Amino acid sequence: MNRDELLDEYESDLQLQNKTDETIRRYISCLNIYFEFLDTNGYQFLELDKSTLRDFTEYLRNERGVKNRTLEQYFSSMNSFYDFLQYEDYIDSNIINSFRKRYLSDNSKTQIERQIPEPEELSEFINFIPKIRDKCINVVFAKTGIRRNELIDIDVDDIDFEEYLIELKQKKKRSNRIVFFDGETAHLIKRYLRLRQNTDSDALFINEKGNRLKRHGVYRAVVKWAEDFGLHDSESDKYKEKFTPHCYRHWYCSILRRNDMKREFIQELRGDSKSDAIDLYNHIDKKELKRAYLSAMPKLGIV
Repeated sequence: MNRDELLDEYESDLQLQNKTDETIRRYISCLNIYFEFLDTNGYQFLELDKSTLRDFTEYLRNERGVKNRTLEQYFSSMNSFYDFLQYEDYIDSNIINSFRKRYLSDNSKTQIERQIPEPEELSEFINFIPKIRDKCINVVFAKTGIRRNELIDIDVDDIDFEEYLIELKQKKKRSNRIVFFDGETAHLIKRYLRLRQNTDSDALFINEKGNRLKRHGVYRAVVKWAEDFGLHDSESDKYKEKFTPHCYRHWYCSILRRNDMKREFIQELRGDSKSDAIDLYNHIDKKELKRAYLSAMPKLGIV
């Protein structure tokens, strides 16, 4: 089997693992650059050794100017590919993890600086989105700070329009399941529900077939419009030049901090895990938390 056939088989394997389209695209892109390096230097991809990995690392750093975080992405893609080759018995062992541990382990601790637009710019961006469902997704992300999988799992019945809150599904990473929203968010969600197609799905956000929206659909609902608006550069390897669903979580916390919300209130709204001692002696009143949220969360002027 030649390399192109192996790459096709590997891509099918990633799909079977339920990797997102964006993850698959990134892995294949990194591997194509890796293969180009191997071909240029006369290396064989099935005969990988430490010397080849050192040469490739120097090539990425010195000739392509790749930063530490992106370098880790390359080796993550390569490790996944060689794990696949080992699993399918094309090679006996995969040496990439031991190489990463020796030469890249400290790089993985580099803090990522995300893009956090000013409220005025975020307002312009969200109002730029013509599709009502996608506009609603972006507003819910901004006003709640929830994670992508939490948004996907929201059912219509989870929304309390009288109390302006959403009760999220239980997740390992989340302690507090209640998040609040404001009046303009309520108005937009109701508008979306009136306009969306008939469906038997309980889900709040659905695709064109009337089924619950999946991870890649949510990703595109943010990134496609961010790219058109100029907030997202898909070709850049700098996180500051990208705008993805996760950026909203950073925006949400930044805005609440900027508007002087108490640290423990922000932790509660984020759903961060808390110790039993804190839960016992520092219980947060939900009404006080809601008042603080509505006071700190700016209006975006959604139309």
